[in-house]
Amino acid sequence: MKIERLTPDKIRIFLTFDDLTERGIQKEDMWREVPKVHELFSEMMEQAYSELGFDASGPLAVEVFALPAQGMVVIVTKSRMNSSHNQNHTDEEDDEDVYEMEVTLEESDLISYAFHDFEDLLSMAKVINPLLVDGGILFSYKNKWILQLEPVDMEEKESRYQALIAVLSEYGEATSVTRAVLEEYGKIIIADDAVKVLCSYF
Repeated sequence: MKIERLTPDKIRIFLTFDDLTERGIQKEDMWREVPKVHELFSEMMEQAYSELGFDASGPLAVEVFALPAQGMVVIVTKSRMNSSHNQNHTDEEDDEDVYEMEVTLEESDLISYAFHDFEDLLSMAKVINPLLVDGGILFSYKNKWILQLEPVDMEEKESRYQALIAVLSEYGEATSVTRAVLEEYGKIIIADDAVKVLCSYF
């Protein structure tokens, strides 16, 4: 479980499928009201407080993004409601350890990996090129190269898909940055068929 602060009121938590499996949670459970998911959320909030000092009291907006073969991304935002109403709470209410959550769930089919080093990016491209139909888009964002791939024609070739993820994980790291953020704050380096372009030029 990896937690990072995005703003004073917003954090991002990256959960691998191993994190979920260890707690006996299936990916589909994140869409359901099950006690194990509430336990996981409490654990995430405790870790966010101990690591980042993020106090999760009050109303929270929770966005859950499922990423293929990588895990889940949970974005938690504190609602900026006027804190004066907290003084009206009774002691009974304060004793309850309940999070007021507004949960949004989204599933992304995009495969998104970040590479710190251009040589790693090139080495990866040469290995995965034969596995791909479409070479994806390459962005530059926060001093990293980010490759986003659509899993085209991969579903029926599960072994090819797993091989692709294995290579990407060896050279880079899964990232939860969305396409919208990359398009707004990053820079498109290769707009189409990025892997094949890299292989043909380098």
